[in-house]
Amino acid sequence: MITACLIGHARSCAPVGVLLTPLADASGAGEAAKKVAAVVVALLAAFAVVARPPWASERVRAGATVAALVLAPVLLGIDLWHNTQLVRLRHHPLQTSAGAVALVTLVAALAVLVARRPKALPLLAVFALPFRVPISVEGATVNLLVPLYVVVAAGVLAQALPQLLRASSVGSAVRARECVSDREPMSARRLMALGRSPRGLEILLVASVVLYAVQASYSGDFSKALENLAFFYVPFALLFALLRDVEWERELVLACLAVAVALAVVFAGVGFIEYERQQLFLNPKLVQANQYGDYFRVNSVFFDPNIYGRFLALVMVALAATVLRAGTTRRVLILAVVLAWLWAGLLTSLSQSSMAALLLGLIVLAAWQWDTVTTILVALAVALGGVAVALVAPTSAHLGLSGEGASADNATSGRASLVSGGLSLFADRPIQGYGSGSFALQYRVHHDTTEEVSVSASHTIPITVAAEQGIVGLALYVALLVSAFAVLLGDAGRSPPRMALAACFAALVLHTWAYADFLEDPATWALLGIGVALARASVRSALPAGSSRALSVDTTGTGPGKGLATAPA
Repeated sequence: MITACLIGHARSCAPVGVLLTPLADASGAGEAAKKVAAVVVALLAAFAVVARPPWASERVRAGATVAALVLAPVLLGIDLWHNTQLVRLRHHPLQTSAGAVALVTLVAALAVLVARRPKALPLLAVFALPFRVPISVEGATVNLLVPLYVVVAAGVLAQALPQLLRASSVGSAVRARECVSDREPMSARRLMALGRSPRGLEILLVASVVLYAVQASYSGDFSKALENLAFFYVPFALLFALLRDVEWERELVLACLAVAVALAVVFAGVGFIEYERQQLFLNPKLVQANQYGDYFRVNSVFFDPNIYGRFLALVMVALAATVLRAGTTRRVLILAVVLAWLWAGLLTSLSQSSMAALLLGLIVLAAWQWDTVTTILVALAVALGGVAVALVAPTSAHLGLSGEGASADNATSGRASLVSGGLSLFADRPIQGYGSGSFALQYRVHHDTTEEVSVSASHTIPITVAAEQGIVGLALYVALLVSAFAVLLGDAGRSPPRMALAACFAALVLHTWAYADFLEDPATWALLGIGVALARASVRSALPAGSSRALSVDTTGTGPGKGLATAPA
C-alpha cells in the first residue's frame, strides 16, 4: 500500500514518470540496473546500522538511513511498475495523491511525537509489530506490516532530520575519540571476541542483508528477492537500529511487555470467538481446510495460525520470565490467569511448532531459574513422553502417522517433501545456491509441480538458506545464531530482561526451524535490537568509572541505558 501510493503519486507527476518508466520497461539493462540498485540499498541499510565515528559522522549515517528508507520502496515500485494495482493507481492520480498526502501526514505526525517523546517509539513499535495488512500483488496476497513501516519511517525521520539539519555534532566528535582503540590490528583472538560482542552481532546482521542482495543478482526469482529486501530486510534493519539506540529503563521494558500482553489477550479473545462460531475472519483458504479437516484451527487477526501461535508463544515466554520475579502471591496469581488465557488461545491455533517453541522458551527460563542439569533431564522426560504418545496413539494426537494416507509427509503437513526437495537443491548447488528468494520457483521446476502456496518456503529456515544461498549463506546464518546467543546469554544471569529476551529468541529460532521466516520476521530484529542495547548497558555498568576500556565499548553512540541490565524486573 505504501509503495503503491508513493509510486502511483510519482507516476502522476510527469517529470518523475518520464524517469521511472524506462527503468520499469527496459529488459536487459533495466534488470541489471535494478540488481545493482538492490545491492546499493542493502549497503545503505548496512551503513545506517554499523556506521559510527571516526569512520562516519552522525550526519552521514542519518543520510544513509533516510536514503535506504526512501529508495527501497521506490526500487520495489519500479519492479512492480506493471502490477495491476499500480496501474489502477496510476489511472486515478487524484485518489493516489490524496492517499500519499494522508500517509505522509501520518508519518510526519508520528515523527513529531517520537522527537518530543522518544520513549513513544518502542511502545509504538511493539504495538505495530503483529499487525499485517493483506495486499494483492500480481494475483497473490501478501501480508505486509504496514503499521510497522509507518512507525519505522517516523522513527527514522525523528532521529535523522535533526542530524541532517545540524551544522556539527559534538557527540560524534566525542565518540570518535572514544573509538580510537578500534584502529588496532584485527588479530584472530580479537576477531573471535568481536563475533561474541554486540558489535559483531550488528556486523553479521547487516552482512546477512548485503549477502541476500548480492545473491539476488543471480536468483531465478529476482522480484521475490527484491520484495523480501524492500518489505523485510531493509525496514527491519532500520527497526533494529532504532530499538538498539533506545535508553531501555526498567519501566520502559515493563510498558512494552504490557502492550504485548494486552494485544495477545485481545487476539486470543478474537480466536475464541472464531472457535465458538466456527468461522474465520481472514484467509479463505484456511476456511476451506477447516471444512475438510477433522479439527478447526483459528488464526485470530493473523493470516496464518502458525504466525498467530508464534506471537502468543513469545509473549507467554516473556510473561513467564516476569512470573519468576513477580515477588508477591497476588501478582503471581494474576499473571498465571493471563498465561492460562493465552495457553487456551494457543491450543485453538493447533500450531504444534508454536507449542514446541513455547516449551523450549520455558526450558531456557527454567535452566536459568533453577538447575540446568535437572531442567535438561525433565525436558528429556517430557520429550520421551511425547514420543510415546505419538507411537501409542498417533490417531488421537492428529499426527497423521496412521490410517489412510499415513506418511511422514502427511504428519508434517507436507514439510517432509519440502525439506527433502530443499536438500536436493542444496546438493545441486552447494556453494552459492540458486539465489535469494528462489526456493519456491526452483522447487516447482525440479519437482514438476505448480502448487504455489505450500511451496512458498521449505518451512525449515536452515534448508531454505542452504538451497537459496549455499554454504556461504548457511555459514553466515550459523555465525549469526552463535553470535546472537552469545550476546543475549552473555552475563545475562544478573538481568531478568536479558534472560527473557534470550528465552524468546530461542523459542523463535526453534519455530523458524519448524515453520519459516527468520530475518523476515520483525520479532527477530526487535529482540536482537533490544538485546544489543541491554548487553552494552550491562558491559558499561560492570566497568569501573573512568575506565579507558569503557570508552571503546559503546561503538554505536547509544545512550547510557541507565543500568537496566542489572535491575530486577
